[in-house]
Amino acid sequence: MDVSIFLIQCLNAVQYGLLLFLVASGLTLIFGVMGVINLAHGSFYMIGAYMAFALSPLVQGVVGGGFFTTLVFGLLLSAVLGYLLEWAFFSYLYDRDHLQQVLMTYGLILVFEELRSILVGNDVHGVKVPDWLAGTVQLGDVMTYPVYRLFISAVCIGVALLLYFLIGRTRLGMMVRAGASNREMITSLGINIKRLYRIVFAVGVVLAALAGMLAAPMSSVYPGMGNHVLIICFVVVVIGGIGSIRGAFLAALLVGFVDTFGKVLFAEAAGVAVYVLMAAILLYKPEGLFKQG
Repeated sequence: MDVSIFLIQCLNAVQYGLLLFLVASGLTLIFGVMGVINLAHGSFYMIGAYMAFALSPLVQGVVGGGFFTTLVFGLLLSAVLGYLLEWAFFSYLYDRDHLQQVLMTYGLILVFEELRSILVGNDVHGVKVPDWLAGTVQLGDVMTYPVYRLFISAVCIGVALLLYFLIGRTRLGMMVRAGASNREMITSLGINIKRLYRIVFAVGVVLAALAGMLAAPMSSVYPGMGNHVLIICFVVVVIGGIGSIRGAFLAALLVGFVDTFGKVLFAEAAGVAVYVLMAAILLYKPEGLFKQG
């Protein structure tokens, strides 16, 4: 394999892994802290992508803003959506068994897909890359790499550092970690666990929606696009360790490299490479790479 091609595939693997981390970090927060199996998490990724498609002309026409303004509006809307969903649905699931959680969140997938069909139809849509991010950088004599992919990687790394700081170094993070370990104890200490859970859920939705909005200009926006992402992100969460942000980060990068190079080197077996990786890791570390935290 040529050095330039190898470098491009490495960059693709990192970018894909970091994008997976955005979605998986929200999933592992909700699963690890709140104990809810949320099958609808992939739908939040899809909602983010469709917001990038639908909000962009609206924001430009009404507010006059560009790409970042659209991102801000989309993230605010996704935070409100997450807060309301936790209040209306997920707050009733904490004391229910996992089967009821699965049934309810699967029902939400159907609701979101039907709403998507009604509001924007079933066509495949494209989202334009911002002009100032539409260029390429030279890699070698003939190879180039899109600036927008590098931008996605930079944003994801920034979010990862912010999450690490929030979870590990702030009072809110301390309450989140304590709530994951013993919700009755922190309730007895006067902490509003209901509000805390709503904040955690809203953050999880925002992370998934941000991933969808970032991915939209890079790929098409289409019905059911969250389903594949959900499956891969569950693999990331299991490999990394349920509730572990560090584990989700490392696992997402591992999955990104295995998936990307699997498609290049072993095209016929690429579809199972990620699951072989998961099985191999769980044989030696059944709890995942890291414990919660």
